[in-house]
Amino acid sequence: MRIICIGAHPDDCEIGFGGCAAMLTEAGHAVKFLSVTNGDAGHHVLDREALAGIRSAEAQEAARRLAIAESEILGNHDGELLHTLELRQEIIRQIRAWGADVVLTPRPWDYHPDHRYTAQLVQDAAYLAIVPHICAGTPALARNPVFLYLEDSFQMPVPFAPDIAVDIEDAWDRKLDALEAHRSQFYEWLPWVEGSLEQVPEEGPRRRDWLGERIARELSPCTRAALARRYGRTRQVKHAESFQVCEYGRRPASGELDEIFPR
Repeated sequence: MRIICIGAHPDDCEIGFGGCAAMLTEAGHAVKFLSVTNGDAGHHVLDREALAGIRSAEAQEAARRLAIAESEILGNHDGELLHTLELRQEIIRQIRAWGADVVLTPRPWDYHPDHRYTAQLVQDAAYLAIVPHICAGTPALARNPVFLYLEDSFQMPVPFAPDIAVDIEDAWDRKLDALEAHRSQFYEWLPWVEGSLEQVPEEGPRRRDWLGERIARELSPCTRAALARRYGRTRQVKHAESFQVCEYGRRPASGELDEIFPR
């Protein structure tokens, strides 16, 4: 399979899909991460030009740690993303050029406008990826991919409802490795935003443990239910990633999601 995860910022794919990406890569599938913005606004000290270079280097290091096939960052400014025809066409071309069988992206209900517009752009590409006269310079896909949403905790207008959940316990360390590569985000910017910068431990094992505790989310009841449907067990699962089918792409056949995601 060929899988592309499309996020708004250079760390979004790792957060929602890093564990499964590592597992899929290990199983021989080709995974690409695409960030629609360059993440150049997310810091309290660094200027935009310097930060864009740092975020790019961090994304490449995260991709190396996950061993995924490719990671790409588009040149759009962080916090300034708009839903435009030009960007819609770029997303269509990206999906086609990768020959995607599966596309993952955020849901369109989110606190960050970049996340919302990224989701809308991907939604709009979900059908047009197979229309030959759209973006005719890049051959249309013969078969529409399965489009999936990454998990979130937002409740309005409708809460996330996973169609599948994946136990990523065996890939948790690799996911955490990838997240640690985004130092400017997880050890600087986000703690500053949350007013907890002074709580970040010095370099060493305690710092990694601190990040793991912050990133590990308590499994929601709907995710636990999805894990039970798939594995028949949930009590011992501590780390999972779950996904919801986007109705605008190809509807997966019964059992197809179980075939897509590793156990």
